[in-house]
Amino acid sequence: MKINNPDFPQNQAVEIRAFNFLKKVFDERGWPFPYYLKLDRECSAKELAETLELPSDMIEAVFINGKAYQPEEGIVKPGDRVAFIPPGTPGPYRVLLGIKKLPQD
Repeated sequence: MKINNPDFPQNQAVEIRAFNFLKKVFDERGWPFPYYLKLDRECSAKELAETLELPSDMIEAVFINGKAYQPEEGIVKPGDRVAFIPPGTPGPYRVLLGIKKLPQD
């Protein structure tokens, strides 16, 4: 995976956004918003977060092309739009956005 070149063909680049606490991580790293990543193969949203070195405890859900997933379940493909959502999204928005809390192990 190559990081941060918006000039990749659209079908190879993943557009990545992050909100709230996670957006601060992007800002601290000097990453543009949105951030683009060349993706050669599909991967889980969790793998994408690991590639970006985003702290897993700061990710509650991920949107892939507008649909909410748990990071382990969401599959990201080249050309997708992805947004990482931190814990703490207010209650009414959780319902509207489709975010569901995972049972704790």
